[in-house]
Amino acid sequence: MSIQPLGRGRVRTPASTPIAWRLNFYFLRQVAVIFLAFICVPKTGAVSGPLKLSVDAQQVARRILHVTMTIPTAPGPITLVYPKWIPGQHSPVGPINDVVGLKFTSGGAAVLWQRDDVDMYAFHLQVPLGASEVEAEFYLTGTSDESGYLLGNSSAQQQMMLDWDQVILYPLGVPTDAQTIQAQLTLPAAWKFGTALAVDSQEGQVITFKPVSVTMLVDSPLLAGARLREIDITPPGETRIHKLDLAAESAAALDIPEDVIAHYRRLVAETGALFKARHYEHYNFLVWLHGTYQDGLEHHQSSDNRLPEMGLADAQWRRIQGDLLGHEMVHSWNGKYRRPAGLATPNYQEPIKGDLLWVYEGLTNYLGQVLAARSGLWTPDDYRDRLALIAAELDNRPGRSWRPLQDTAVSAPILYGSSPEWEAWRRSADFYEEGSLLWLEVDTIIRTQSKGTKTLDDFCRVFEGGESTPPVMIPYTFDDIVTALNSVVPYDWRGLFHARLTSLSPHAALDGIYTAGWRLTYTDTPSELNNAMEAKLDSLDMRFSIGMLLDISGKIVDVLPGTPSDIAGLAPGMSLIAVNRRHFSPQVLRDALKRGKDTPADLDLIITNQDDFLTVRVEYHAGERYPRLERDGSKPDMLSSILAPLSAVR
Repeated sequence: MSIQPLGRGRVRTPASTPIAWRLNFYFLRQVAVIFLAFICVPKTGAVSGPLKLSVDAQQVARRILHVTMTIPTAPGPITLVYPKWIPGQHSPVGPINDVVGLKFTSGGAAVLWQRDDVDMYAFHLQVPLGASEVEAEFYLTGTSDESGYLLGNSSAQQQMMLDWDQVILYPLGVPTDAQTIQAQLTLPAAWKFGTALAVDSQEGQVITFKPVSVTMLVDSPLLAGARLREIDITPPGETRIHKLDLAAESAAALDIPEDVIAHYRRLVAETGALFKARHYEHYNFLVWLHGTYQDGLEHHQSSDNRLPEMGLADAQWRRIQGDLLGHEMVHSWNGKYRRPAGLATPNYQEPIKGDLLWVYEGLTNYLGQVLAARSGLWTPDDYRDRLALIAAELDNRPGRSWRPLQDTAVSAPILYGSSPEWEAWRRSADFYEEGSLLWLEVDTIIRTQSKGTKTLDDFCRVFEGGESTPPVMIPYTFDDIVTALNSVVPYDWRGLFHARLTSLSPHAALDGIYTAGWRLTYTDTPSELNNAMEAKLDSLDMRFSIGMLLDISGKIVDVLPGTPSDIAGLAPGMSLIAVNRRHFSPQVLRDALKRGKDTPADLDLIITNQDDFLTVRVEYHAGERYPRLERDGSKPDMLSSILAPLSAVR
């Protein structure tokens, strides 16, 4: 440890003076107190009451939150930890680097702390003699990086999404279910908020919430803003209140068409008809409308949904992300109420095991997309276009020849956040989208084996429905999944899952699509989903023709190994400047593909690779290719039956 220079105006001792005498008196006193405490006091440091948390968000527009905490404790050593493994993110992504200005005091006197030299999220303290509590203070800062759930992507000039896991410390060794905490929040002037937390009191902009467990606090994010719209979407006959809480920078973003609101009301009704039970006391869809980020994070009685500013008001955005809110809501049953044993950890420091994420996320992905169609948020064509794109992506995934589906689940902590470059070769969190194929296959098997008397809906009711309850979590194992499925329809479910999870086939299993009466095909006309993704995501999808994914500026995002682009030597990160001696644009590339098919002729490209310009010839003559589902008239249309609404609510 190096000794830093003393501040201006303080007396400096000669360099020859022994080092102990060159330390100021205050530091010596603290060393003495710590030494005596270690010698004289039993090393308990036990927390003796509820934690108290205060978050001041008045500077949130600057991406700054001020946090103070009171931790009741006995004298002795104590280790406080900052959440690391965040539920739903399945990764050690707690933003510890965004914590600054950390200080601990007791009775007004500083308490020295030391970070653990292995676990960067743990802080060791020695509580002094006579102390009954420790106060912690720090700031959470955000950067301009608008990605993930960091404060930089959760704060704007007139709105914020508060994830409580980012603003707490808690004692190591106490299960978060067993540790009580009471939170208080100070909002900017005139801001309103939405959350699943119960309010104890409110004075002006200072809100005090009722005490809950640390688990429930972390599981209850808060949306706030100067423009916040609350919409009751509780269906007729429901006793539990369901709300859409929307925050945006503009009034136009909150002007949601009435038919869209009705579709979300139907979504709630469809989940009730699907599971026949609810495991929450009320439910809040918290919807952050800002920027370009699109994602969601599940919670038991709410969901943290991130959409672009016009994400609910614009039809093209709804075509792209119309399943998001349904996906996150399904997690209340599949993920929160029933949770894989490897994800059911007692705190946020213990690593998770994601081997069953193909159930946790895969089944949820399937149900969220089906519910989007059942509720009217998607048309049947929208659903089929999404399913066709999923099938084509996974059927043209070279990475599946070396990395099985099971490994994508086990490797989730390192795959989340991985680059989209070379994604087709690497594979990413494919257990989401391949889950849609897998659980569609399960659904069709149940319907076929039972001759139409049973469906996957019956499994959902058996496994995740039951009796309605307040928030509670019941872990499960792979054997529990197999047993529950066999109680619906006897089948070799273990063998099916083993085959799908361990397969190294270069092609995806599309059995569910075929059994449902459809087949994957390709046309030269992009679907409405393709058009929406190009318009809103600046994405140009040529993966199924020349084998590359670009943005509309010409930058290559991914290249599929074995395709004409790969053979020609193209790679992610390069940029397409010209096509057949014409300046690149999406239309110029499309025209060249069409002419190449009619002539036929190769593509002559000018490419930039960092500071170099290259000429590249791509040998390809098959024109544009976009995935679509085509009806197979030789089989019953089981897919339409799957998408049929269950609820009478319209």
